[in-house]
Amino acid sequence: MEELKPRISVYHASNATVVTLTDEKILEDVDIQGLEDSIMPLIDGEINLVIDFSNVNFLSSAVLGLLIRVSKRIKENKGSLKLCSIKPKIFEIFKITRLDEIFDVYGDAKKAMQTLK
Repeated sequence: MEELKPRISVYHASNATVVTLTDEKILEDVDIQGLEDSIMPLIDGEINLVIDFSNVNFLSSAVLGLLIRVSKRIKENKGSLKLCSIKPKIFEIFKITRLDEIFDVYGDAKKAMQTLK
């Protein structure tokens, strides 16, 4: 069986589930589909989710679309989504697309979790 890409690491904290993206590049459709297939099952029901981008140096715009879908599902289920550790070069894309106004972005997972109920 082919290894699922991009790979994620999942950690369940007391008030959140932290998903760390482990690949440096998330560019290909197959990578984005793998990411979606990994994250979507985690967000059935009410959940506080923190997505940690600390390992990611490159991503395609399709990842932004996936984040919007994830955010929509989490809000429908009365949960909360926080993003963290986004590198400055990638955060510029968030600013250009004004997604920095939609997503709550923090310096690290600990800071993101501190803002959750």
